[in-house]
Amino acid sequence: MVTRTRQPTIPITEIEHAAFCKPEDELPAKSLAEEMSANVRWQKISTDYLHMSAEELDQRIHVTREKLGESVTVLGHHYQREEIIKYVDFQGDSFLLSQEAANRPEADYIVFCGVHFMAETACILCADHQKVILPNITAGCSMADMAPMDDVDDAWEDLQSVLGDHGGIVPVTYMNSIAGIKALCGRNNGAVCTSSNAPAVMEWGYQNAERILFLPDQHLGRNTGLKLGLSTDDMVVWNPFKRFGGNTPEQLRNAKLILWQGHCAVHTRFTVKQIEVARERYPDVTVLVHPECTMETVQAADMNGSTEFIRKAINEAPAGSKWAVGTEISLVNRLALSNPDKTVFCLDPVTCPCSTMYRIHPAYLLWVLDGLLEGQVINQITVPDQIQQEAQVALNRMLALK
Repeated sequence: MVTRTRQPTIPITEIEHAAFCKPEDELPAKSLAEEMSANVRWQKISTDYLHMSAEELDQRIHVTREKLGESVTVLGHHYQREEIIKYVDFQGDSFLLSQEAANRPEADYIVFCGVHFMAETACILCADHQKVILPNITAGCSMADMAPMDDVDDAWEDLQSVLGDHGGIVPVTYMNSIAGIKALCGRNNGAVCTSSNAPAVMEWGYQNAERILFLPDQHLGRNTGLKLGLSTDDMVVWNPFKRFGGNTPEQLRNAKLILWQGHCAVHTRFTVKQIEVARERYPDVTVLVHPECTMETVQAADMNGSTEFIRKAINEAPAGSKWAVGTEISLVNRLALSNPDKTVFCLDPVTCPCSTMYRIHPAYLLWVLDGLLEGQVINQITVPDQIQQEAQVALNRMLALK
């Protein structure tokens, strides 16, 4: 049984989150050298790419893509900047993109413009001959970094020792987690979920055990539990820096949902006050937020749902409708541009992109594509075979629920 406590630490990806925040509405294109003035970690890259203009990068990326042909598929997450989305073959959320990569066996190389855990998931789902590339290796995820494998292994050991024969527990991990946690779920009768199918996966979990350990986003877990009829009294938060997660054994035995103490740095910026201001500005506005937002924000909103739900709701809304949206600014801006007959704006008045997604600059995309032309695979992401196999089990359980 693990009983240690330790000093709380904050992932560097969380500390870096506000690096690109600015009061302006726009996110103007800049050279990589200019972007590097932001005080975050940047992967070293040949100086040849640092001062290229947007026009030069655009021309060279198009030429390189044409030479590489169908041997390369470029994927772009919805939160990517517009300068990247223009080059992708497919855009979507992390799981849909990984599935798309698996459906393109003719592509030997998958360039995933997203963050590290997404590239790992693509590795798990892709064919053996396919190589997955992350253009900037420093593009991580603060939420995923809040659940390192050692801490999760310790927590699982503690939970097994405390719960014993008391009805058991099933681990469920959000897609936004490292491959090792997906593998832990695979080998312990658990499953993976997305923000859209979290209720279905959680319902499945309760058919197999009295409790669920939900990782790593406490807010998605809490909001989903409430949607299924649980109360906050049924839930406890697991703080990895405290003995038994900061709970007594009795509290753990009485809990139905144990929430890992993690969160999304983007979605926890949205507040009830912002919603109130939006409604004062536009009395007929519809407030739509992501379920990674806090419970109070989700309950104050009119609607909540996954990235795909948000896109569908706004794209299919009637002309003249007004939408205040609580999700990543690059997606909100894209929705506003593609729906000029509607009023679409971000709840947060500060333009604050996901700082790790934003590190996928066109210069990095050109760098890895140039490498492929020269026979060099830069920033290949790999997952050990056993982890891959066990994580696939957890992913398959999720897919079986659809």
